[in-house]
Amino acid sequence: MKLGTRLRSIALFEQLGPGLVTGAADDDPSGIATYSQAGAQFGFGLLWTMLLTYPLMSAVQLISAHIGRVTGCGLAKNMGDLLPRWIVTSLVILLFVANTINIGADIAAMGDAGQLVVGTNGHLLTIGFALLSLGLQLFIPYRRYAAFLKWITLCLLAYVALVFMVHMDWKAAAVGFIVPRIDGKVAVITVVAILGTTISPYLFFWQSAQEVEEVAQKPAAEPLVDAPWQARREFRRMRIDTFAGMAISNIVALAIMAGTAATLHASGHTTIGTAADAAKALEPVAGKFAFLLFALGIIGTGLLAVPVLAGSAAYAIGESRGWKCGLEHKPWEAVGFYSVIGIATLLGIAIDWSSIDPIKALFWSAVINGVVAVPIMAAMMLVARRRKAMGKFTIGPRLYFFGWAATVVMAAAVAAMIFVQ
Repeated sequence: MKLGTRLRSIALFEQLGPGLVTGAADDDPSGIATYSQAGAQFGFGLLWTMLLTYPLMSAVQLISAHIGRVTGCGLAKNMGDLLPRWIVTSLVILLFVANTINIGADIAAMGDAGQLVVGTNGHLLTIGFALLSLGLQLFIPYRRYAAFLKWITLCLLAYVALVFMVHMDWKAAAVGFIVPRIDGKVAVITVVAILGTTISPYLFFWQSAQEVEEVAQKPAAEPLVDAPWQARREFRRMRIDTFAGMAISNIVALAIMAGTAATLHASGHTTIGTAADAAKALEPVAGKFAFLLFALGIIGTGLLAVPVLAGSAAYAIGESRGWKCGLEHKPWEAVGFYSVIGIATLLGIAIDWSSIDPIKALFWSAVINGVVAVPIMAAMMLVARRRKAMGKFTIGPRLYFFGWAATVVMAAAVAAMIFVQ
């Protein structure tokens, strides 16, 4: 590679940050289980959902980023300035509950995947992964921690590699990607699950908060309402970062669905309980190496997603209560913020050791996420067009259209959850 090309590649990667981590965290172990089930049960029939979700989730996440970078405050703080306090508190509590359940399911999947690879007790590995994640957030400086999260996104390549390791009917995959098709009630519910796991409220809070962190970490950076001359460069960076992060999220989801469709569905294995079940089922069909890639990918994505889940809950609660928030602070400087992170992670461990059915837990967390997403997205759209908050940087008509389109789609998903029997 020529020096100029290498420097351009490095410069491009340096522009990736909050959006890249947010997109990668979307493919957490619970998401992997959902995408695996879609591929195993319906083959290539639901690949088209990724064509639908990409513009919608890109718009929502870009709006979240804009709110954080323009105002210098997180999403919960901006919502609190617009909505009654009791509404914001209710939404934040529901977010915390859904995130905690997700954390429990994710670390359990990591422990199960670790057990498949090394043979150690899965519950002990679950505790180890949870404490590792918690320790990184508590004791690693934000700049180093953010870089760690960015590089760990490379573990997602495991799922892309899977597509090229198995026999793939590319023509059937292309048809499934382009032609929308829903066959029956179960397919409708699966589409709802895909939407719920792809466009999740915790991602809105995380990306908005991380833009605020970026401002805090760069001495020359200021909220754009106070430093409008920085807007052109920052909006360009956010677009590159968000579109790239969401593209990676959707490509990986597409690869998981296509890979499991080409292997598990083709061999008649149509029921997947967890991400670890998907990895186990792959071994006799796709071989030992594919199984190892899939299992190690679960661990990598879990290490990426758990801090995002815990962190987004902490930002939401802390901002809504007026606490000092941010991973750049030491634990003793932001006690409330880090307490939420610790409590969410420890409750996640408790869920793994409890008698709660992880599949039912994931289903109900998806229901809560789907319900909570609608009012949060509607509130985001109101904030993003509110001149008192955004000044002259209210979002443009294109982003406004796609943001409301995403909100309508999610509302339709909630209606489907309620009315599809």
